[in-house]
Order: sequence, then C-alpha cells, then structure tokens
Amino acid sequence: MTQTVLLDCTFRDGGYYNAWDFSPELINSYLVAMKAAQVDIVELGFRFIANSGFKGPCAYTTDDFIRSLTIPEGLTVAVMLNGGDLLTDLGFEASLQRLFPETAETSPVDLVRFACHFHEFEQVLPAVGWLTERGYRVGFNLMQIADRSREDVLHLARKAKEWPVEVLYFADSMGSMTPDDAARIIGWLREEWDGPIGIHTHDNMGLALANTLRAHKEGATWLDATVTGMGRGPGNARTEELVIEAEDFRQRKASFVPLMALIRKHFGPMKEKYGWGTNPYYYLSGKYGLHPTYIQEMLGDARYDEEDILAVIDYLRVKGGKKFSRLALGSARNFYEGTPTGAWAPATVLEGRDVLLLGTGPGVDRHREAIEAMIKRIKPVVLALNTQSGIAPDLIDLRVACHPVRLLADCDTHLELPQPLVVPASMMPEALKSALSARRCCKTLSPKDSHRESMRLDGTHEQAITRPLP
Repeated sequence: MTQTVLLDCTFRDGGYYNAWDFSPELINSYLVAMKAAQVDIVELGFRFIANSGFKGPCAYTTDDFIRSLTIPEGLTVAVMLNGGDLLTDLGFEASLQRLFPETAETSPVDLVRFACHFHEFEQVLPAVGWLTERGYRVGFNLMQIADRSREDVLHLARKAKEWPVEVLYFADSMGSMTPDDAARIIGWLREEWDGPIGIHTHDNMGLALANTLRAHKEGATWLDATVTGMGRGPGNARTEELVIEAEDFRQRKASFVPLMALIRKHFGPMKEKYGWGTNPYYYLSGKYGLHPTYIQEMLGDARYDEEDILAVIDYLRVKGGKKFSRLALGSARNFYEGTPTGAWAPATVLEGRDVLLLGTGPGVDRHREAIEAMIKRIKPVVLALNTQSGIAPDLIDLRVACHPVRLLADCDTHLELPQPLVVPASMMPEALKSALSARRCCKTLSPKDSHRESMRLDGTHEQAITRPLP
C-alpha cells in the first residue's frame, strides 16, 4: 500500500495574510512541532520572481534563508512556484535559473511544487524536466478544478504522464467542492494518471477536512493542511485535525504537545489579528465559485459593511469572479451606472424648505417625543432612510433607499409603508430591477391611489411625488 504523505504549507499559504513575514524564531518552533506531529513535508514558502511591495522571507524562501533555520532530520523541505511566473518576458529557462541557482545536491530544498491554472499547465510542464535533471522532486497543483469537465482533466493527466511528475495535486481553489466532488475528480484522474494524487482544500464551506479525508479514502495519498487552517481567504484543512485523523490510518504515533503550544503562543493570536477561517461570506464565495480574495479584501477594508459585501457577492455571482481583480472589486462596489433620468426634481420640490433626514440608528427611538414635537412645530420635509419607523408614520413624507441589498431585504416592508419611495431607478442594475419586480416591491398604482404612487421599474423616470408636501 502506498504511504500517505502529510504536507504542511502554513508559511506558503498563510503568507497571504502577513505578506509572508514570519520570524525565524517562529519557523524554528514550527519545525519542531511538525516533526513531532509526524508531518512529512513542510512547504516553507513561495519562490516569487517579482518584487512588488514589501514581502517577508517566506515569499522568496531562498536557499540561504532555509540554511539559517534548524531543519529536523527526516523533515523534507519544499517550496512552491506559481506557474505563471515562468511565462514572462524574462524567459522560461532564465527564470528557472534565477529561482534555482543551485542543484538539489547542494540546495536545502528537496521538493518543488507548481501551482498552475489549466491554461498554463502544458506551457509549464517542461520545467519538470529542467528541475529533475538538477535532482529536484517535482509536484504539480491543478488549480480551480471544480468546474472543469472530465475531458479537461483527462487531457492534462495524459500530458502530466509525459514528464517525471512525482505527484499530481488538485486544489479546491474556490472552496466550492463537496466530498463527492473530490471523489469524482480522483476517479477522472485515475483514468489516465497512475502516480500519486494529492489534494489541497479550502474551507469556505467548512468542508476542507471532510474533502481531504474523502479524497484519501478514494486513493489520494498526499494531503495538504496548515496550522489552524491559516491560508488565503477562509484557509485550509487544519493540520492539528488532520494529524489526529492520520494517526489512525497511518499507524504512526504523533506527539501533539509542541503543536498545541505553537498554536497557543503564536497562531492563536495571529488568527485573532488577521481573522482567517470560514464565515457566511466565505461560504457564499464557495457556493458561487468566487475567488476568496474578494472576501478577504473586503473584510479587511472598513469601507465595506455587511450590505456592501453581500451586494458585491451578488454582483460577482452574475458577472463572474473566479479570478481576483481589484478593478472588478471596485466596479462591483459601484452599484449604479449610467446617466440618471427622471421626472422628479428634488431641487425644485424641496426648494426653500427645511428638510429632516431620519437615519436608521437607535437615536430616533430614544428621542422620539422630541423629534415628533419638532416636526409638528417646524413642519420640515421629513425623509426617512430605508424602513425607519421610530416616529409616527403620518409625520414621514418620503422614504429614501439606494443600497441594493437593503432594498431587496426591505422589499416586503416597503409595500406596507404609506410613504412614496425614492430610489435611483434609471441607474439600477438590471438584476436588481428584475428582482424587485419579481417581488412586486415597487409598482405603479391607479390614479385613485396616486398619493402612494411608487416608481416604475422601466428606468424611464425616478419616483414622482403627486401628494402635496406639507
């Protein structure tokens, strides 16, 4: 029976949170813990060829840096390359020579893994020959495999057989796979590939460990994990859980004390600081096949509240978000587009009037009596945001809403409220118009109900107010 290999890639995948800036002291403590926990291979970082902004030592993981560490005997050292880094103007062989100036005989690195998108895979495969000639072991990770067809997977498995690839991995890059999906992919790979199969899982939907264990049951023998799941977006299968499970199927006794101490002292506090781990937003990104970096970026940006994040997810679900793009993220936050058109002119309607804008916070309820007395005395035009209902409804003249997620959430409530609703109708995304129309949130009423006329959803005009303002 083929031996199961446990590979921990904490400093490679976890570096997306701290720019790969891990201290040598932490890494040395980690190495002791990995050896005690019966982990076989440690992937200490990337070997990026380009430098854009500050990145710590585990972004480059040079031979000299690895030599400065204390590697326990018997622990294999690996690094990872992004396949696309070889497909630049520098040239294929020149890039490899810069990244691996030494042969495996003198380098502390034993294993090199490539992370490749499907369109890069065949172009990068010749690097296997270059590296194996220099004594390195080579593995390949197929990324974003969940939405690929059987024919795609078989084709690349056949191509991999033409080169001395030691292990062929597949990565659940979007965290969208289920255990049955993992089993299906392994079945496809086995039709053409007879070497070891590995799996790298993401925990968007809380299935990272379940997918890993199912893959092992189906024949995957190389299993990835990270300490506390530290990794891009929601993170990965957790090493501390996988090594517990592996004790049973590998019949190898592990010592967990150094690993638990490492988590208490270092990774627990880091998790509190950076906030990796699954949550409902990552769950949605996995469900809809969106790149987890979109969620990670929004959660780390105070400009995005809950409604913004949900709206961006909904936008990317329609527009597509398998590849992270800051431009796409910016566009997704700009919910409205085009030139506004409409019949209602607030500058005219509100000219010369005092206007009271009621927000949605708890202060309206707290100061209800004073606010109502002021409205009756001054008689301003009262605009309530969204479904604010902290004061008597007959004192509110108009309701104003613009956030697409809030509009969808408050649809049914708006139907019951007596005030006209002001929204940027002509600039709404078509998907939002359709959703609102389907829920009958906004409609055109008959003339006898014109005091409650709502906006038409044909984009030709904004809310028209036919009721005289006080």
